[in-house]
Amino acid sequence: MDGGIPGSQAAGHGANRQPLLAWLEDTFHISPRIEYSRCSMQGGWNVKYKKGSRAVCTLYPEEGYFICMISVGAKEAPEAELALNGCTAYVRQLYHDTTPFNGGRWMMIEVRNGEVLDDVKELIGIRMRKKRSV
Repeated sequence: MDGGIPGSQAAGHGANRQPLLAWLEDTFHISPRIEYSRCSMQGGWNVKYKKGSRAVCTLYPEEGYFICMISVGAKEAPEAELALNGCTAYVRQLYHDTTPFNGGRWMMIEVRNGEVLDDVKELIGIRMRKKRSV
């Protein structure tokens, strides 16, 4: 982890995080919430994005990169699975290796480059489009 209690600079560590933060805020008009979690998937400091009561994604800062947790629900799965054809081999494999839980797949994506960042944006976009069409 980046260590210490995060301040506004905490969201800035990791080369790819700033573009994602700006994209989330500009595209979906949402603000981050910094929290400390004891979650078994990835404990420690994180940056949560929610639209109303709906979780969009959670970012976990690491040294030089970050992990983005995205849930791909049953309603989003068909579109997500089609979109995977255009994703990196890493994200395709992670999706297939992630065991469905409560009707969805909770993906912990290590964002270490721009290509994976693009995949994350695509999956978040699918997640948010499904909510609007309900």
